[in-house]
Amino acid sequence: MDRMERPWGIVAIAALVIVIGCGGVSGAKNTTGGASGGMTNGGNTGGNTSTGGGTTNGGSTNGSTNSGTNGGTNAGTDGGSGSTSASTDGGTTTAGSDGGTTTAGTDGGTTTAGTDGGTTSAGTDGGTTGSTTGTTDGGTTGSTTGTTGATTGSTDGGDTGSTTGTTGSSGGGLPDLGPNADMRGRRPFPDDNPWNTPIDKEPVDPNSAALIASIGLDDNLHPDFGANWNGGPFGIPYVVVSGSQAKVPVSFYYPDESDPGPYPIPSNPPIEPGGDRHILVVDRDNWRLYEVFDAERSGNGWACGSGAIWALNSNALRPAGWTSADAAGLPIFPGLVRYDEVEAGEIAHALRFTVSKTRRAYIHPARHFASSDTNPNLPPMGMRVRLKAGVNISGFSPRCQVILRALKKYGMMVADNGSDWFLSGTADSRWNDEEMNQLKQIRGNQFEVVKMGPLNGG
Repeated sequence: MDRMERPWGIVAIAALVIVIGCGGVSGAKNTTGGASGGMTNGGNTGGNTSTGGGTTNGGSTNGSTNSGTNGGTNAGTDGGSGSTSASTDGGTTTAGSDGGTTTAGTDGGTTTAGTDGGTTSAGTDGGTTGSTTGTTDGGTTGSTTGTTGATTGSTDGGDTGSTTGTTGSSGGGLPDLGPNADMRGRRPFPDDNPWNTPIDKEPVDPNSAALIASIGLDDNLHPDFGANWNGGPFGIPYVVVSGSQAKVPVSFYYPDESDPGPYPIPSNPPIEPGGDRHILVVDRDNWRLYEVFDAERSGNGWACGSGAIWALNSNALRPAGWTSADAAGLPIFPGLVRYDEVEAGEIAHALRFTVSKTRRAYIHPARHFASSDTNPNLPPMGMRVRLKAGVNISGFSPRCQVILRALKKYGMMVADNGSDWFLSGTADSRWNDEEMNQLKQIRGNQFEVVKMGPLNGG
């Protein structure tokens, strides 16, 4: 990551609720709830229970009941009995599927129940909660069997910060634990987050041709990830931990634009090979993302260049002008090509890539530039490109087609200074490098720039 040019300066939504009941643990504080049978944060033994659950699509008449410790359970599937997750530290719960209802209260917080794939929300200490969404006869995207949509909550009556007023998380179940773990379809950030917004119907930027030419018309797309280079996997790995993972001290040599520690970095985390040495940690129970750049061990903790913490149920951005663990001030993890998504057959979010020359500017959702060049034909940080709709991808392998379809529908964002057209993915021994090298058949002239919004800092 080129950091020489960096200046290094650095809602609550009232939920519509139908009160079903309240319980929980007196005096407990709420933490952010999961999505589609997702997670709750660190729980108390003998948490809240729920009863009921309607019969839809041939499902069971009785919803399952759980009293949980350290997190909730996945929602029911295929029209089966709706399951509920227990309260954790008074936390929120998630709905069952196809009619499964839930109840959860925290110190007087309200709860709602979803019907036919409905919504849930929970309060804390009597506080209001973030908005929730629900679908009918099924759930949000990312669920193959009709699990329900997202739930959110606030802490001590507070709100989860969001630049657009939307909180929650996108689909899926409870992610697995460990390095490069299967996220089980759970997508970071709300559905309306820029990472998760399709751009295939958006207009082309009027300066697209010049911007693409500055990156390289005839240069090939390059998968900057794989199973074997210099004796091992290459790319950017990540690790999924539980909410009970011990946090350790972290220090930064760019502290003014870093989120202070401690961070829940395990004792032997996967580290990006090469110069940038990123560590990415997903806390599945608290639904938080911790990312650091240039990580080196220091005592019982880590000394790093910069670090950022992301609430994965929020649209909140870095402060204007701030970096993150990435040059553009963006999160890294949401933009990676991941093995679990490729195997599942869909990447439902934008990807990230690098270019060798960027402009002294950034556009939403990026928050930081890393250049002194004001040439208007150079890409600003955050610029989004997409593979042209007419590009024939039928001759590529099924796995490569998954990636190329995502590049058509969601595109990829300029996230860092690096080699041109280098597409970021996970360092994972399961990749077939020969297969992924098919992506090199794609050329720069087969991309176009999505119309950009206002420039910042140029």
